[in-house]
Amino acid sequence: MDRLQAFQDIAAQASRGELTFPTNVAASVKLQQALSDPDCHIDTAAKLIQADPLLSARTVAIANSVAYNRSGNEITGVRTAVQRLGVRTLQSLVAAMIVRQLGSQITDPTLKAKAAQLWEHTAHVAALAQVIARKVTHVDPETALFAGIVHEVAGFYMLSRADAYPTLMDGDPGDWVGHGEEAIGRGVLTKLVIPQPVMEAIEELWQGMRALPPENLGDTLLLANDLAPILSPLHERPGATTLHAAQTIDFVIGEGTLHSILAESAEEVKSLISVLML
Repeated sequence: MDRLQAFQDIAAQASRGELTFPTNVAASVKLQQALSDPDCHIDTAAKLIQADPLLSARTVAIANSVAYNRSGNEITGVRTAVQRLGVRTLQSLVAAMIVRQLGSQITDPTLKAKAAQLWEHTAHVAALAQVIARKVTHVDPETALFAGIVHEVAGFYMLSRADAYPTLMDGDPGDWVGHGEEAIGRGVLTKLVIPQPVMEAIEELWQGMRALPPENLGDTLLLANDLAPILSPLHERPGATTLHAAQTIDFVIGEGTLHSILAESAEEVKSLISVLML
């Protein structure tokens, strides 16, 4: 089976909902579904988070990050952290855990390196998307953060299946973009019950259509993806560098510019990235 046939095979399975998830991912998906329940109370959310020590630590860490602790009052308890963050931010943390768990089963050193770079890229996009949403496009910043975290989940799933498809990583990166990403991505995102607005934003990312100045969630995600200093290893071509032409983009927003806004928000972005990389 060649690479394109492998993509088609995985995409067909994904479209039927026949996805192969590690056991820990299945448990995290159930947690995500519980948090997605409109009736999920903050106390219930806190109890769910406390059941996972790693998620508890990350919840407290992100609650104390510059992005969420503008008062400078450090907290140490999970329940207080959950109250500060809210259920929607917790959904982003669980989504981050799911994405990273997909990569945790990889044993091949080359694939592990790709998964590590893909997560670093993801963390940068998520942090930038949140800031751009709040200060530039004025879409919901928590939705933008969530979209940034899950925008490469199809790539993580593909990497997690590489052991079963030896030819999957052979060939040009354009094969993934042209034949694998969208087809596999829709199936994975549907299985994870990703909200429709986020699905549509990721589809805009796949299509590469962006307005400047950015206007909506899709534009926010596209701009964050372009500005991220770490490239996705599934998209970059041999000899590519992290110096994107997109990083020279600047435009006026109110009394400032994109560059000035990002410069002012650099510490906030750095803080959020550091928590996501834990």
